[in-house]
Amino acid sequence: MITRHLANHYNTVYVPEYSREYVEKLQRKYRLDDVIHIAQKQIELEKELQGRANQILFYDTFLIITKIWLQVVFQIVPAWLEDYIRHGEWDLFLLCNYDIPWEEDPVRENPGDMRIKLFDMYRDEISRLGIPCKIISGTGEERYSNALSAVKGLVGNDFF
Repeated sequence: MITRHLANHYNTVYVPEYSREYVEKLQRKYRLDDVIHIAQKQIELEKELQGRANQILFYDTFLIITKIWLQVVFQIVPAWLEDYIRHGEWDLFLLCNYDIPWEEDPVRENPGDMRIKLFDMYRDEISRLGIPCKIISGTGEERYSNALSAVKGLVGNDFF
């Protein structure tokens, strides 16, 4: 929802979270080849949407999340995925804090302490790559406002 909100504010497009769409349609538990396909599709969507973006392209989720997913569940990360992430030019990562209540749904995994562990893994990976990062906290409109302020801190108030 934050991504859609930011894209609407800046009159641009965003790369949707393909993993949710894909896993929801599976009639079985996802496998390694499914997660690899998800990573490839995210890159494909990114390349497709770059040409339609109005100076800013937002991502609903990013390949760092997929990389950690692969590490945690399958203990493997393809070299091409590592290379793609490492060699990209990412301006800002908005990392949503775990300060809102967990909402169960058929696709989500990792409530409780694992949620905190994954957050730490994401933050550590983002830091290791040297990508500027803002942690987004708060609920409802406050969370949207905090995300917008973080982006404005990068692009300025007069961007649009």
